[in-house]
Amino acid sequence: MTGDRASAQAAPAKRGRLTRAAEFDAVTQLGRSVGGRYLTLRYRAAEGGDAARVGYAVPRKVGGAVDRNLVKRRLREAVARNEGLLLPAVDYVLIARPGLAAAADAQGFEWLAGQVEELLRAAAERPAGS
Repeated sequence: MTGDRASAQAAPAKRGRLTRAAEFDAVTQLGRSVGGRYLTLRYRAAEGGDAARVGYAVPRKVGGAVDRNLVKRRLREAVARNEGLLLPAVDYVLIARPGLAAAADAQGFEWLAGQVEELLRAAAERPAGS
């Protein structure tokens, strides 16, 4: 029973996230894009979904594994802080660019959350369509 409870608790953390390569590919190849110096946000209307889902792409050029994981955690927190800007039934992929880890360290988390907020607001102004 303990295993059932642990898996039930782990499930909500995965909800609202893109996890499969095909889902990422669909958004990055067929979706719209808005970008800044250190982040790009790609998005498209979800197929058959009703809640927003977010994926994070942090390539090796951003840094080593420790840096990439830290960037992903910070991006997740920044998106959670701006959750009200996520449109329903839209899939998003936040793509980090080289230099983001250093810039986020230098500028702080508030700066990163502001960058994510700008991209989400720009995406909301340009609906994803089908």
